[in-house]
Amino acid sequence: MISITLLRTTFRIKCYVCVIGEITNLGRFKSLVREEVIMNRLLQYITPASKYAVSAKMMTITSSPLRQSLAAGLYSRSPMLRRRFISTSVLSSQVGTVPSRSFSKSTLLLCSLASAATSLCLGYGYISYQKNSDPNLFGSPIKYAEPAVMLQAIQEIAIELGDESISYDEDELLRHSYSEWSTSNSENRPVAVVYPKNADDVVKIAKICSKYKVPMIPFGAGSSVEGHISTPCSGLSIDFLKMDKIVEFHPDDMDIVVQPAVNWVNLNEQIKDTGLFLPLDPSPTAHIGGMVSTNCSGTNAMRYGTMKDWVINLTVVLADGTVIKTRRRPRKTSAGYNLTSLFVGAEGTLGLITEITLKLAVVPDATSAAVVTFPSVADAATAASKIIRTGIPLAAMEIMDEVQMQVINKNGGTGGRMWEERPTLFFKFSGTEQAIEDHIHRVQAIAKQWKGGEFEFARTEKDKIVLWSARKEALWAMLAQRPPGTEIWSTDCAVPMSRLAEIIDISKQESGKLGLFSTVLGHVGDGNFHQAVMYNPKDPTETAAVKKCVHDMLDRALEMEGTSSGEHGIGLGKKDCLMKELGLDTITVMKKLKHSLDPNWLLNPGKIFDEP
Repeated sequence: MISITLLRTTFRIKCYVCVIGEITNLGRFKSLVREEVIMNRLLQYITPASKYAVSAKMMTITSSPLRQSLAAGLYSRSPMLRRRFISTSVLSSQVGTVPSRSFSKSTLLLCSLASAATSLCLGYGYISYQKNSDPNLFGSPIKYAEPAVMLQAIQEIAIELGDESISYDEDELLRHSYSEWSTSNSENRPVAVVYPKNADDVVKIAKICSKYKVPMIPFGAGSSVEGHISTPCSGLSIDFLKMDKIVEFHPDDMDIVVQPAVNWVNLNEQIKDTGLFLPLDPSPTAHIGGMVSTNCSGTNAMRYGTMKDWVINLTVVLADGTVIKTRRRPRKTSAGYNLTSLFVGAEGTLGLITEITLKLAVVPDATSAAVVTFPSVADAATAASKIIRTGIPLAAMEIMDEVQMQVINKNGGTGGRMWEERPTLFFKFSGTEQAIEDHIHRVQAIAKQWKGGEFEFARTEKDKIVLWSARKEALWAMLAQRPPGTEIWSTDCAVPMSRLAEIIDISKQESGKLGLFSTVLGHVGDGNFHQAVMYNPKDPTETAAVKKCVHDMLDRALEMEGTSSGEHGIGLGKKDCLMKELGLDTITVMKKLKHSLDPNWLLNPGKIFDEP
């Protein structure tokens, strides 16, 4: 028999306060349901006996489909309920035997409100959750080593690799877990930083960390826009700085094998005499390992695609120290699963990349650049869309708004010149001299047709460098103009080309209405743009405004069938967006893949999605 005490105390205080506290915040109600927060918190506070009471009470109050959902939810999570589960009629009769005088009106009201609200939650979205997120899917909750045990593991690694490979320096720990480019930094720090020299070192690190349950966080150049290098679970930061060698170069095959800390600019400099290059163009500080881990893009993506298009194979150390090579070296293969693509963009959550085989492209005969201004960002984006639709094979097409151009001028300009402070399109052309000349004239004509102003194009090599300099220096100029105490929230999204002008225009209008100082720049050639917002993190009003601005932009992109991340990945910062973008079923598949390769969830935990 269900006791009066359980129904009136444990059930009412622990269960109802939790549920009503969650659903009262109506502004977040929908997202809480989708993130499975309500049911998780409900079950967290209910004792096994009171879970039994909850099922009984719900079945007497709610409609048939919803009460079945609730019963399924509690039944699957409570061993006691599974042992004592009985039919609806018996439960109803048992609850009915409780004397009505034992319950005050306020108690009954709370029961009804909580029951109805919880049933609504379940009816809204929890049925699919039960189907796809079995609590036993990943076994027991993940537990990482305590700090003392982590240090014991680090000492064992030091014995294997040498004391010089380990750093406990406070400044180093901060640098390896915090990025000024990111607003998704964790307050936790790694217990140490390790610097492997080769793949064998990485294997030793992985085996020892797996033995002691120590999280492993790979570190490249450290830009970490979405908090990729953050250490929310502490652990060991693995800095690949010393793994910066070209392993093999096959110029006749137009491919090259490199270690993860090779800088792409240095790589192109070393092989330039062969007439080959890696055609991606992200930040000049980027390392190949980080470029692979985030599936980076850059200004040349319009013509040359993203990182995934240039990776032939990977050598990867798994969480337990197992070493795999994802495929052989030919340009094409249909042998087995495409494991290479599985690790590209995985942000270090599936394995530690120790070697990358890259395709290379032939350096074009000639290159040039051009710029043109427009009355508004919407006009510039519209012109960009029209240019793309003609099929002119541009190497790159970038956009910067009038605010970004002002920032550049306040910073002294670039290339020895000041710029017109209007929305501007920047173009790169490549090919033969004759083809470039033809493409420039065609782009100029289309720009003029769509309200373009003066069209400048490079006539010399120096002109080309100057005209492109404003685009390459944009974010650095923003950082240089940042007042003390302020931060920059920079994020990106991508939408179908037909919606680009619309989303840029709406996003700029909203940031203006919120009184925020923000700039727009991006790779309009593939529908990807960035918004950078300057704000004071200690000002609650300003912080709330910037969060609204960014979140609205990302939600807007998803409504337009776009993506919440064009090139920076998910990290810590966009996990909620990923759930909205892909849905629970897809995320569950990803989690299963993660669990199969890393059953202890040691590799970069907390990134892309939360650990169990």
